[in-house]
Amino acid sequence: MEEGEEAVVLSDNVQDFASSAGHVLETLWTRIETSLFNWHALVELAIIFAVAVAALQIGKRVSPRLRSMIGGSSFPRWVIRTLEHQIPLIAALSALIMLWVAAAALTAAGTTSDLLYLATSLLVAWVVIRFVGAFIGSAVVSALFSTIVWVIAALAILGWLQPVMHALDAAAIRAGSLRISVLMLLTGAALFVVLLWAANLLSKLLESQLAHVEGITPAAQVLVGKILRIALITIAVLVALTSVGIDFTALAVFSGAVGVGIGFGLQKVVSNLISGIILLLDRSIKPGDVIEVGDAYGWIRKLGARYAAVVTRDGKEYLIPNEDLITQQVVNWSYSDRNVRMHIPIGVSYHADVRLAMKLIEEAALACPRVLRLPAPVSRMVGFGDSSVDLELRFWVDDPEQGTVNVRSDVLLEVWDRFHENGIEIPFPQRDIHIVSAEGLNGTKETG
Repeated sequence: MEEGEEAVVLSDNVQDFASSAGHVLETLWTRIETSLFNWHALVELAIIFAVAVAALQIGKRVSPRLRSMIGGSSFPRWVIRTLEHQIPLIAALSALIMLWVAAAALTAAGTTSDLLYLATSLLVAWVVIRFVGAFIGSAVVSALFSTIVWVIAALAILGWLQPVMHALDAAAIRAGSLRISVLMLLTGAALFVVLLWAANLLSKLLESQLAHVEGITPAAQVLVGKILRIALITIAVLVALTSVGIDFTALAVFSGAVGVGIGFGLQKVVSNLISGIILLLDRSIKPGDVIEVGDAYGWIRKLGARYAAVVTRDGKEYLIPNEDLITQQVVNWSYSDRNVRMHIPIGVSYHADVRLAMKLIEEAALACPRVLRLPAPVSRMVGFGDSSVDLELRFWVDDPEQGTVNVRSDVLLEVWDRFHENGIEIPFPQRDIHIVSAEGLNGTKETG
């Protein structure tokens, strides 16, 4: 095609677009003229104004009572915050009900209700955005959701929603008896997101309620919570696929091949998931236990589907895969008993009163609040060193999650003070040089 012909085609396309845009604007102006400039429009505007005033009054009277009821409930904090965020919707929902009643009355009287339909559509869009936005933590996702809702509302107001839906449904592909259209994909994706959100919300609510049930161990609470979450997510996926008309028998072979591929790709993920369930069933570790895995020492804050969160005394949080807790050596300081015995080596001089030193060491341990009185601290003589008599203090604590270095420091400070008060010497390495004979040295000096 030559340059002149390309310019003619481009000019024709621009003219067609301008003609279509002008037709759309003309249609909109015609609808505005027929909807606003008549007495029916004045009646509808008056109804909208009256509904707005009444809804605001209802919101002012009902909102404080609802706020006090929600604040005094026993729901979890996140549920209370979410409900309080939705209190302003009382006025909007009241307005929606009154607008629907007014529109039905006008329709029964044989008059149009275009403005009421417009106000209702805009209000429904705002209510949906406000309600769902309270559960969306991401600003980008919230903005995307708001845009989609406003676009749907605009299409419905302009009367283009049904044509657009038919066009999306016409764009489809077939694989045997299976037919998948763009509309089906969009509907299924939207339904899946909603059901997944509802499943997560419901599982979180059930987990918070399980935490207050007496007689259920923390490990059992986590296990039941995991099973509920997996079951709810599975139901959400099945309902979403069924709702768009997908036949599972048609996907049997395809899903089997995909399942094998996903199984190899997610081998580690599945291994961690199964390992987490095994850990909860055999109760080898549970939330609140103090464990040591490699260089990580701390208490288990959370047992997740893939990992265990271990918080150290430094505030570091190690995310240890569940598989590592199965395959590696794990030291559980509170597996069967929270009591932990600690050992502190202490050396005293050979000139010191060893029995007095042992007594002072035991008294020093008892002076620390975290050291248990029963079993009582004991001091043992364990050997004769090069520079000192070697003693060892042994005592018990029942709160290892509070740290061990700090209690060792407290005990050693008490020992230091008592040794100084009673003249007990803490030795340091010493070496004595004995010269057997000086004659050899003199002979060497003369020869040199």
